[in-house]
Amino acid sequence: MGYQVLARKYRPQRFADVAGQDHVTRTLTNALNQQRIAHGYIFSGHRGIGKTTIARILAQALNCRNAIGTPERPTAEPCGECDSCREIRQGNAVDVIEIDAATNRGIDEIRELRDAARYSPSRDRYKIYILDEAHQITDAAFNALLKTLEEPPSHVIFMMATTEPESIPQTIRSRCQHFSFHAVKFDDILAQLKSIAINEDVSAEEAALALLAEAGDGSMRDALSIMDQAIASAPLENAPSGNPRPVLQTDQIRELMGSVPNAVFERLMEAVSAQQSARLMEDLDKLLSSGNSPSALSRQLVRYLRNCLMAKLGGENTSLLEIAHDERARAARTAVLFSEEELTRNLQIALRTFDELNYRQEQRFHLELGLLKLIQAQRLLPMEEILSGMATQNPAKRPNLAPSSPSASSVTTPSRPIASAASPARPAAPTPPSISPFAASNQRIADVPSSLPVRDLPPASTNLTPVAPPAPQPAKVVDLPPEPATVGALALSEPAQEVPLPAEPAAESGPQIVPPLASAIVSPPPPVQPTAASSGDSGGPGDIDNIRSAVAQALTTGGHATAATLIEDGKWNVEGSSVRIEVNAKATMIRLTFNAAAEKLIRQGLSQAGAPSRFMIVPGEGLTTSGGSAKVRAPLGSIENEARSNPLVVQAQAVFNAEIVTVIDLREK
Repeated sequence: MGYQVLARKYRPQRFADVAGQDHVTRTLTNALNQQRIAHGYIFSGHRGIGKTTIARILAQALNCRNAIGTPERPTAEPCGECDSCREIRQGNAVDVIEIDAATNRGIDEIRELRDAARYSPSRDRYKIYILDEAHQITDAAFNALLKTLEEPPSHVIFMMATTEPESIPQTIRSRCQHFSFHAVKFDDILAQLKSIAINEDVSAEEAALALLAEAGDGSMRDALSIMDQAIASAPLENAPSGNPRPVLQTDQIRELMGSVPNAVFERLMEAVSAQQSARLMEDLDKLLSSGNSPSALSRQLVRYLRNCLMAKLGGENTSLLEIAHDERARAARTAVLFSEEELTRNLQIALRTFDELNYRQEQRFHLELGLLKLIQAQRLLPMEEILSGMATQNPAKRPNLAPSSPSASSVTTPSRPIASAASPARPAAPTPPSISPFAASNQRIADVPSSLPVRDLPPASTNLTPVAPPAPQPAKVVDLPPEPATVGALALSEPAQEVPLPAEPAAESGPQIVPPLASAIVSPPPPVQPTAASSGDSGGPGDIDNIRSAVAQALTTGGHATAATLIEDGKWNVEGSSVRIEVNAKATMIRLTFNAAAEKLIRQGLSQAGAPSRFMIVPGEGLTTSGGSAKVRAPLGSIENEARSNPLVVQAQAVFNAEIVTVIDLREK
């Protein structure tokens, strides 16, 4: 007999010799011992992992002439010595019919098979049909086999091997026992290659055998085929026995397979990490000028990046890496250069580049473009940093959000600290640049003088402990009203909060009353003539209405309709030299509505009405009209405002206790 390739020469003849399929061999061995033999089996899985081999071993075990437990056959393994075992191993057994379903896939061939299955076996116990590549059989042929497979004769057993079990109809699969084969592990392939190298008297480097095992990609047959080719091309050396023997070297196998060392990809990824585009293109040019295929390089890059990602996830010794130990260390070194997100993104780019090379004309250009994308991807910022606005800031060096002035005097109490300033406040530090998409909105809110952060404080208490101020003029602590207040355009909804106060120059001697929880104080108001509205704690109703209308008109003219509506609906009080406005809105709404521009318009309206330009806007809830329902106002000058202020409408509301829900303009446009 002529030369026999390694894949056929070292084909397993016993269940114990099959590598990597213990879950299948164990089940079949137990079934043989218990005489629980099914009439149909489906063996599915990767190519070259032992599907047809196990089908032949099972056929030998079923038709072996020696019973299980005899001296000739102590276990369920076939004896391998009887006539049936030898004939099946040689492929000329009469009662074991092996059919290539890729060729005999039509309904006529299956009908012949079905007719022949009715007859008893010629000599052995079972008539066994092994259908290789069973997924190639047509649907009509499967339907012709369906009845026979469902209720076969007791002497017939079907075994189907396939790489695509999903292509087999469900009606067929439900009538068979399905065994899903696993890809052979890297260590199992490497151990088998070492054993074969010893038996074949081949001198092989450890790295060379590991390269062959990795090239097998989970297929024992593929690894043995590549090893057969490598032995044929290997140089010879003199053996101690006197006969020359081949020598497998790593460089020779790489040249044979058309691959490059992983050290090259380690260098490429180092250039990507350092963002050295010129160095990356120079190294790639050397590889392509040496005759390496862009598609092969891209495929190896994908595998290398996958190994780096697995090393990042599970460490150097993880079972997810099916490579040699020195290659594990290389992948771990590259994984240190990138984060998990960056490795995932790099692998995605490499996979997309590999897919594009399959249908592109200029493969080199697309490979160069893909590698440049790896470098450009390093400059991308994570979405979390962009949204949080922290991309340009170091969190450890973030400025304090609640600055304090050394010239400010404060009184600390267990309930709520109260601060009064006797000297001008220190100007706020410039805000560092931010790339957040919300930067413009945040900056607009930050322009409001009173927009300073607050923090929760302990429950209220009446014990006040004064602290000596360092300023020339000491501050004086006085009793405070219980409700929250705001000077300028800020209002706070919870009284148990503190905001540090910037200093205000003393306008006159004597004690000063500082509004509680105010975050900013408007500059000292200009002197105004006393009016009826400012002569006492509260002006007359007519004066307050005039002031309210003037301020609302100024806001409406300036384009602040929402602020004008809140001002009109608010509760006004003129207290000494300041105006207190209680509006039906939360503190957050007040901050957004009464910004710096609105504050300027409010001062303008107060000045026109002859009222003090110093004002406070505080949140108030439950502001209602006399009828008990919430008061609704429309912007000044609108048709809705005219309808609501019409005397007849107002009188009808009072008589019928009615409420205006919607105003529709029916005038001709």
